[in-house]
Amino acid sequence: MMTSKPVIQTGISTFVYASPFKTADFHLLPKIKAAGYDIVEVAVEQADLIDWDLLVSMTRDLGLQITLSGAFGPRRDISSDNAAFRKEGLDYILECIRLAEKTGSPLFGGPLYSAVGKTRIVPAEQKRQERAWCLENLRIAGKAAADHGILLGVEALNRFETDMINTTDQALALIAEADHPALRLSFDTFHANIEEKDIPAAIRKAGSLLLHVQANESDRGTPGTGHLPWTAIRQALDEIGYQGAVVLETFGEPSEELARAACIWRPLAGNADEMATEGAAFYKRIFT
Repeated sequence: MMTSKPVIQTGISTFVYASPFKTADFHLLPKIKAAGYDIVEVAVEQADLIDWDLLVSMTRDLGLQITLSGAFGPRRDISSDNAAFRKEGLDYILECIRLAEKTGSPLFGGPLYSAVGKTRIVPAEQKRQERAWCLENLRIAGKAAADHGILLGVEALNRFETDMINTTDQALALIAEADHPALRLSFDTFHANIEEKDIPAAIRKAGSLLLHVQANESDRGTPGTGHLPWTAIRQALDEIGYQGAVVLETFGEPSEELARAACIWRPLAGNADEMATEGAAFYKRIFT
């Protein structure tokens, strides 16, 4: 008996168009819908720049759903040796959990465990202490997420952007150690292309813990123009019964801090509109 493929919705991050995303950028929402996306993924860089009530109203009228992702600068680091930064990082995650509930986002994802761009060689004892701080705060965040009906996606980053969680195995180990049901895995194919020996195998290993996929090309350019094994990625998602979203997250005009943290030194496509429309068409062929 033939079974149908799981339904996978497609989305695009506000990072493609604007950084930081703000109320003045809401004119992009009809463009995102017209390109063929189901979801706008709002990167929460500065929450106070966004009129959240208006965002909810506009997306509802357009038939767009919302997911939220994080932007973790040095002061939003729950594993920092600076107690003030740990508190600021946890407060930020808690604020984003509340915003996720407000906007109807089922999740809040990103490198929740550390600041992007923190790459160092440190003694083993310091590593253990940083992990302990991280786990303490992840458990607090997990409880808050559960209270608000939200799931948290822990995302591995490549070695050039973090020294803490680079692979699916490491992310799954952190999730297991934190031991809270609200914590799941968010998977970015750009980072996986650098760190995983076999991307489809990593997806299969994640299994039911896989919450969210940022389906990015090998160079963060337009999906379908690089060398990722897209058909095999889709097959792996089908095998695990994945029913989440695939979202394009790349950077059209990153802020100076974001460009430095993510090592963005050149344009990744002709322009944001080209990347968005061509990406949507490619997603339609592969995922829908």
